[in-house]
Amino acid sequence: MLGLGFIGRKLGLRPAQFKVGIERNARVQMADGVELHTDHYYPRGEGRFPTILSRSPYYGGRWSRSDRPGLLDLFFAPLFAERGYHFLMQTTRGRFDSGGEFAPCTTEQQDGRATLDWIAQQSWFDGNVGMWGASYLGHVQWAVAVDAPSALKAIVPTITGSSFSPLLFPDDVPGDFPLLYATAMDLANRPSANTLSLLLQSSPNVLGRVLNRALNHLPLCEADASATGHAIAYYRDWLAHGPPDPAYWRAVDHRERIAQVTASAHIITGWYDFCSRGALDDYRALRAAGQTPYLTVGPYPHGPQAAIDSVRLGLDWFDACLKGERRKLRAKPVRVFVMGARGGQWREFDEWPTSAVRSTRFYLQGDRKLGMARPAPGSPPDRYRYDPADPTPATGNLALFAPMGPQDNRRLEARADVVCYTTAPLEREVEVIGPVMLELFVGSSLTHTDFVGRLCDAHPDGRSINICEGLFRVAPGRGERQPDGSLLIHVDLWATGQRFERGHAIRLQVASGAHPR
Repeated sequence: MLGLGFIGRKLGLRPAQFKVGIERNARVQMADGVELHTDHYYPRGEGRFPTILSRSPYYGGRWSRSDRPGLLDLFFAPLFAERGYHFLMQTTRGRFDSGGEFAPCTTEQQDGRATLDWIAQQSWFDGNVGMWGASYLGHVQWAVAVDAPSALKAIVPTITGSSFSPLLFPDDVPGDFPLLYATAMDLANRPSANTLSLLLQSSPNVLGRVLNRALNHLPLCEADASATGHAIAYYRDWLAHGPPDPAYWRAVDHRERIAQVTASAHIITGWYDFCSRGALDDYRALRAAGQTPYLTVGPYPHGPQAAIDSVRLGLDWFDACLKGERRKLRAKPVRVFVMGARGGQWREFDEWPTSAVRSTRFYLQGDRKLGMARPAPGSPPDRYRYDPADPTPATGNLALFAPMGPQDNRRLEARADVVCYTTAPLEREVEVIGPVMLELFVGSSLTHTDFVGRLCDAHPDGRSINICEGLFRVAPGRGERQPDGSLLIHVDLWATGQRFERGHAIRLQVASGAHPR
């Protein structure tokens, strides 16, 4: 196979050392007899080499059919193999040419363990294995790592989390992810699909158009039929069980056992990734268990840039953990990107959240202002009317299809159902690095109400760029009732790294919707 020298140089990888050989369609048998198809890329050279395993349910993984080239096969797998690693790319259960039935995340622990046991029996195995991949390919790493053999020495979970249910129910509310995921997977597995149609159908813009009607369909548990023309069993199961059913989610939520992980972990996530909260929780859980995980947080949404960066970061991590080249480790284990109007910069810390930062409190003032002084006693409340038939939209941030990430929120802020509070133009720059929490005293004409908070960077030219956001669902028994009858709620706006430049302003949006998020 030809080397990918240009791509390797573009990614900043060390020079390739070996030509690459390929063994396609090895059939790895699971405990129940189901066979999963696996491609093996290996360096053509003397000696023994460590192994990297990547397990994918996507058409972008292996060459599962002649008309479906996998991006991991085409680019990423050879990059690792030509630098001295066996690289195994496996299609997960029930996807394309692998046997069994696809039920997201439910069998990945058993199947991943069976695959590691198979690797251990191969003549070329040197006793050291790592796992690599983004999104679902990252979640399967956690599934195996909580109960893995000692040979699994390193993982690089990227834009993912150890628990699956919080991705489906962010802030304990059904998000757009369950429907988008089920729809995309359904389209990809249709026999009539070819590579071009799959790429088009799975693009954020096209999926957004396909799902637009479905995301407005009620009841929500039937939206899968609106999007695909038929019911999808696991989608309906997800919504039926929701977050209050821990027994149902135990097979796919692994954080409670994360202290059992012995493999060295380098967690990669992004400020605009809908998995970022889970990734940061995973990092803190490993720290609490006495481990020293590495953490990289970039300005990424949930998309390819984080996966591309994880090739370079992953290769350094595997060189250090599987080959003993400890000089490949950076000096400090935490590296975060502090965003800003002038481009931002990377910063390194010993831990997250860093002890170098201090908590600062801003208050909602009269006249829709935000400041560090307490508001005057007796300030009247601000009011707005929320209409579920015309839901307040989400603009950017944690969206799963375009527009993603940072976006101009001026049109959103012009709506009557969005209340904004803004500081005076800043006299000096302000850096926000860490978790952001919103404390609100609220009241509503209905017992069930959502409150959304969104932090924005207000530019001198009028642009208002979203930074981070969160939601709190008011329901009977939630919130703290106050003597005046209002309800105190705490809205977790997630974490960020953002520099507000001099002359800019800090802005808070409050609304009761972020549709379809």
